[in-house]
Amino acid sequence: MDVEGVAKQFVEYYYNTFDTNRAGLASLYQDASMLTFEGTKTQGAAPIAAKLAGLPFQQCHHSISTIDCQPSGPSGGILVFVSGTLQLAGEQHALKFSQMFHLMPNQGGFYVLNDIFRLNYA
Repeated sequence: MDVEGVAKQFVEYYYNTFDTNRAGLASLYQDASMLTFEGTKTQGAAPIAAKLAGLPFQQCHHSISTIDCQPSGPSGGILVFVSGTLQLAGEQHALKFSQMFHLMPNQGGFYVLNDIFRLNYA
């Protein structure tokens, strides 16, 4: 398995979908999935989709600075760590962010088991 290739494809798909059709991210999560967004935990595909849809901004653009990844255990998982900037519509300055995904294989693809997002104010 090409871990780097999977991670890069996933990151491109995730952030393009987030920026253009956030509701389209729901299919990446399952009932066992957990999102921690700025310290708040949400579990399950539908609650995660609702959390992402309910964020207090509609339009944004992610610019990715780094993608780091590692294979994770014998089940074929992949850890993906992303850093970059998030430009909100109408805001002058971009926000720095970090996000970690734990991808797990399923039916010829991957789903997000764990997702941790944090803005970086340093």
